[in-house]
Amino acid sequence: MTKRKTSGQVNKLKRYKLILDLYNKYKTDDIPTTVVWKKYICPVYPISRTTLYEVLNTPVYRELAKLENLVD
Repeated sequence: MTKRKTSGQVNKLKRYKLILDLYNKYKTDDIPTTVVWKKYICPVYPISRTTLYEVLNTPVYRELAKLENLVD
């Protein structure tokens, strides 16, 4: 993978990590995902609900570790 492509992927995964941190901060059993997305995530990161589900299904920490080992 080229350095440019790798750095873009790392930046995307870091943004995903920030979104996940925000999601985990407010998500509880009695609050639906769509409410967390609408009230807390959308004002900070204007993403669609589909993108949120993509973020939630991405193994962010594993992918970040893999890419950071490639860069080193």
